[in-house]
Amino acid sequence: MAKESMKARERKRQKMVDKYAAKRAALKAAGDYEGLQKLPKNASPVRLHNRCQLSGRPKGYMRQFGVSRINFREMALNGLIPGVKKASW
Repeated sequence: MAKESMKARERKRQKMVDKYAAKRAALKAAGDYEGLQKLPKNASPVRLHNRCQLSGRPKGYMRQFGVSRINFREMALNGLIPGVKKASW
């Protein structure tokens, strides 16, 4: 499990990206790079990092499902993800 502070920091960054998205797009379209520089650093979507929504794990993230590989495997084996089953041949 990730520390709660890391998960909170990531949520805070996501809120800031959402808040400044329209302003950022307008500045980019106008070519005002000085205005972009004045925005907060965390307003940039590049600073976001994908994390598992259940455990907060930053590595082994499966984008299609929004969880880490470990949680994905547990959920799939328990039948919690529709259409996914363990392969065997």
